[in-house]
Amino acid sequence: MIRTSRPPSVHSTTDPGDPLSLILRPPTSETERDRVLRLQREADAKRISDSIDEELKLDRERYKKSKQDVKLLLLGQAESGKSTLQKQFQLIYNPTSLEEERLSWRVVIYYNIVRPVLRILESLDLFAEADSDDDTTTEKTQGNQAPRPPPSPSPSMDQQISLLRLRLSPLTALDSQLADRLSGGVAVSGSGKGSVFVRSGWQSRTFGLSFGKARERANSGRGRFSFTEVEKDKLVDEAATIIHSCQDDIRELWQHPAVKRLRDNRKLRLDEWAEYFLNNIERVSQSNYSPTIDDILHARIQTMGVAEHIFEVPLHGRPVTWHLYDVGGARGQRHTWIPYFDDATAIIFLAPVSAFDQYLAEDPRVNRVDDSLQLFKQICSNPLLKNAHLVLFLNKADVLASKLAKGVKVNKYITSYGERPNEVESVVSYFKAHFTQVHTKNNENKRVLYTHLTSVVDTKAMQSIISNVRDSIFRDYLKSAALV
Repeated sequence: MIRTSRPPSVHSTTDPGDPLSLILRPPTSETERDRVLRLQREADAKRISDSIDEELKLDRERYKKSKQDVKLLLLGQAESGKSTLQKQFQLIYNPTSLEEERLSWRVVIYYNIVRPVLRILESLDLFAEADSDDDTTTEKTQGNQAPRPPPSPSPSMDQQISLLRLRLSPLTALDSQLADRLSGGVAVSGSGKGSVFVRSGWQSRTFGLSFGKARERANSGRGRFSFTEVEKDKLVDEAATIIHSCQDDIRELWQHPAVKRLRDNRKLRLDEWAEYFLNNIERVSQSNYSPTIDDILHARIQTMGVAEHIFEVPLHGRPVTWHLYDVGGARGQRHTWIPYFDDATAIIFLAPVSAFDQYLAEDPRVNRVDDSLQLFKQICSNPLLKNAHLVLFLNKADVLASKLAKGVKVNKYITSYGERPNEVESVVSYFKAHFTQVHTKNNENKRVLYTHLTSVVDTKAMQSIISNVRDSIFRDYLKSAALV
């Protein structure tokens, strides 16, 4: 059989014997205009294909380069100080970005004021301190002596608290508004009442920007987004006005004898960041308030998932890119760490030694020090991390010293502590020995454990410690790259 075909067309360069060519062959009725449009579509498709090929090539080059970057993981339970340590790195290696973020921290700080005030009022309700422990209205009878009548001219303590509660009522609505702004309306189950979790990019929401809108601004103009240039935010301005008008009442509540008794008998336990801002209420409630570096370091907000921060750290006159990963430390967040374990250069594990008298928000039966030890064991024994440089920060030494000075007994919460001295040096040595023992038992690779006693809010001390950590990480980095 003789195969026949039409003469070659200027419209087609395909092989007529190829079945695919029959599909790709232009129709015989194609006009010149159709031909031009078809060729344009083919050219566009080729351009897109070439662009994808170029992106894949760049991705391969970036991946190859990333193998030479330092990948530092900040690990530890919630409220161990990871995000504060990240700020210290930022302060040293990228201070301009911290300055640009300064105003975005106001919403966090206002929340850090409002939430503890409401918690104090809730505690006064729960323990009825104003009624049961009112020493100003009655005195105990001694022998046959009749009790004194209460002094009638001055208001009773419960009346004082009721009046303060009324004057501070605007904070209740403000609390939920600030929480929604920070979290984007995302609630985390099992996180505890009053807990707010934020994702990477939360600062764009503090100015009412969507994450996509913030990225648009970041990619325009000078190439990076400056939070200091964003238009005024109505919620933050409203919060500033309310807190300024309530500052005297907040201070009166914080200094009230009933609140002092709650704190002394440990029925009310506020975190160190709450005490910091309540002790500084007059300054931070001013109408022209702008957060200081210390304020930003003390500001508390819980991380959801993993946030990446990139720094250029000098080594022998050339910059080395550091990828610092700040992780959410709550139990329900720890599964998000695992994808970042592969190729990790170094780990800083933060263990708060001040947490001996605290329990997990997710499980009030578990002591936080016990949880920290178990978590450290998992990190030490994880095969994906066996080659990572390991640094241990026994953190919140300043909070530990304050608790011990107030007479809080370690052996009341950690029975194995026994009759050891209730002093900082002895307590730190005890906890250090336990973490060292965990590392020794789970150290197949014979790596060194570098340990530091820290207070990550102390900028001067942390500059020296971070410098030491940087040098030790670089030594391992150079060895692994066969450069020394």
